[in-house]
Amino acid sequence: MAAFLYRIGRLAFRRRWTVALVWAAVLAAVGLAGMTAPEAEEEPFSMPGIESQEAFDLMEERFAGAAADGATARVVFVSPNGEKVTATENKKAVEAAIAELGDGTQVASTVDPYESGAVSEDGSTAYTTVTYKVDAAGLTDASRSHLDKSLEHARDSGLTVEAGGDAMEDMGGPSGTAEAIGVSVAAVVLLITFGSLAAAGLPLLTALIGVGISLFAITALAGPLGLADTTSTVAVMLGLAVGIDYALFIVSRYREERAKGRAAQEAVALATGTAGSAVVFAGLTVVIALAGLSVVGIPMLTEMGLGAAGAVVVGVLIALTLVPAFLGFWPNAILTRKDRKARRAGGTPRETRKVNGGTRWASFVLRRPLPVLLAAVAGLGALALPMTDLQLGMPGDEAKSTQTTQRRAYEALAEGFGPGFNGPLTVVVDAKDADDPKAAAETVSERIGGTEGVVSVSPAQFNESGDTAVFSVVPTTAPTDQETKDLVSGIRGDRSGIESAAGATFEVTGTTAMNIDVSEKVQSALVPYLLVVVGLAVILLLVVFRSILVPLKAAAGFLLSVLASLGAVVVVFQQGHGADLLGVETTGPIMSLMPIFLVGIVFGLAMDYEVFLVSRMREAYVHGERPAQAVTSGFRHSARVVVAAALIMIAVFSGFIGDSDAMIKMIGFGLASAVLLDAFVVRMAIVPAVLALLGERAWWLPKWLDRILPRVDVEGEALTRPAEPEAEPAEKDLARA
Repeated sequence: MAAFLYRIGRLAFRRRWTVALVWAAVLAAVGLAGMTAPEAEEEPFSMPGIESQEAFDLMEERFAGAAADGATARVVFVSPNGEKVTATENKKAVEAAIAELGDGTQVASTVDPYESGAVSEDGSTAYTTVTYKVDAAGLTDASRSHLDKSLEHARDSGLTVEAGGDAMEDMGGPSGTAEAIGVSVAAVVLLITFGSLAAAGLPLLTALIGVGISLFAITALAGPLGLADTTSTVAVMLGLAVGIDYALFIVSRYREERAKGRAAQEAVALATGTAGSAVVFAGLTVVIALAGLSVVGIPMLTEMGLGAAGAVVVGVLIALTLVPAFLGFWPNAILTRKDRKARRAGGTPRETRKVNGGTRWASFVLRRPLPVLLAAVAGLGALALPMTDLQLGMPGDEAKSTQTTQRRAYEALAEGFGPGFNGPLTVVVDAKDADDPKAAAETVSERIGGTEGVVSVSPAQFNESGDTAVFSVVPTTAPTDQETKDLVSGIRGDRSGIESAAGATFEVTGTTAMNIDVSEKVQSALVPYLLVVVGLAVILLLVVFRSILVPLKAAAGFLLSVLASLGAVVVVFQQGHGADLLGVETTGPIMSLMPIFLVGIVFGLAMDYEVFLVSRMREAYVHGERPAQAVTSGFRHSARVVVAAALIMIAVFSGFIGDSDAMIKMIGFGLASAVLLDAFVVRMAIVPAVLALLGERAWWLPKWLDRILPRVDVEGEALTRPAEPEAEPAEKDLARA
């Protein structure tokens, strides 16, 4: 591997113009394809294999043309100063508002609350549901503007008017603020790390090129493959993160080789052969983690994982080819000011000093490995304890800021009609084989209506064929309460008795049931996903490090950090400790997809740090150093850039904490805390402590397994050679230019 990549780096340096032009052509081609591609239609969220999705599909099939996935806006009217919405003036204002709401070009229907009984018992609150012909993504700006203006006109009458529902969601897509913050902080960190504008700018430039290629490619494929906006968002986030990291490690190794007196071309080739090997295998671990999301069985997660994996592959290819080519254009500009000054004076840069922050920290850990290991494990274990109280769900309008109309509408409905009104269950009765479909639906409705925890059941509505009925069930408790989950389980548990009495089958769906089913499916998929991803990564690291214990230690360290980060998420977003500091106004269940999303992304990034740090230790050990010396050498060469890479990651993810959306806040906090814990506690403390305690045994591999495993030479043993003479005159002339 190292020898092959050495030749790649050398060729890219020598043919730098060709390499640069090829990548420019690729960027132009995918850019043109992306800009000319037809706008992708938003695919509805689907979750194969769960009851609520099957019921929804049955509704789509039996209620043809009913726009089951059409956007809705639930508009709430609250009378002022103790008045009633049934008072003459207030009733006129409500009816006028409903008439105006129904004038929208994309509106399918509106409901009169006075005719449908959508008025609270105390007469203070009424609501109407506006149903659209298209889903939320298909709503035009004109329709959204019409909805907003209608609400404002209704408020002018003196009524309190708020609205919720998916029609109120902002579909404008990500603003790019978090990415801009991440790039800005990355630039500062790189400048401090390298002390050179060119060295800091090169990783940013190549990462942005890779992100541009990935983003345009996803945009071009979005239409034919039906990709969601989240696919490109995650791809940009991870493509930017790993693109900077991979270029950073190659540039850092290049400067190290130049400090040993090597010519620019040789230094590029060696950097690509050694650091490039680590980049390849680090990238493979990330790809495994992201592509492994497909085993969960959630189409949206599969798309996100494969899209981000593609962005990582692009980042690896650019790091191995375009970065060496750019180093060929500016071989000396990448060096520090002191090193450039030494070259102009006719000397050579000094090799990196033997003692730095990394070596001092490694020495500290090596002197007291057991206390450091116990303290780190105990700290992570304490943070992970709240994970035992983890409750999964899909936060809705109740998790939004009180400044939003959706949150205020949610609270007004809960106050006027009860907490369960915001999360009704939808029951679909398949009476196709029943002798009397209406009687069958009535039996199902009566039996479910008599269940403890049910407030009311709406009249059943039949399709045109009269063989399928739908009715709503309002629970006594809020959508995210445990009692509501128990109610859904209870109704489904009584299925056999109810179906036997009715002579028809039924299924429970609706937003609340869908969220419950999604949570259960994600929980059941988490362990298989971990087994697949961690298992494949351990095998890969076994090949890389040729050791049994090092890969197992890497996997155990990752599990500690990810559990601790999930515990921190529970403490803040579920239990509410420190929530005010992050602007979290409402606590509740953790987003269902959060744990598996966190595991997938953080596992890949954690293995990045593991490969970069431990590969330098392995390299030193293979080249003759004792185990303790190898640990110190690894930290001397890699600790600084690993810290810089982690700080960049934390900055990118922390930018999302400032988002107003509670779910985005949660994702940003979870990812930032996971990287912080993994990079600075696991990789910087637990890894050297464990290696110090294991000594020679850390690199033990059975002889039979050693013969079977392929040799990839990540440590660059085949490239060991004395330093080449200083650059040839022609190369020096190029460097001055």
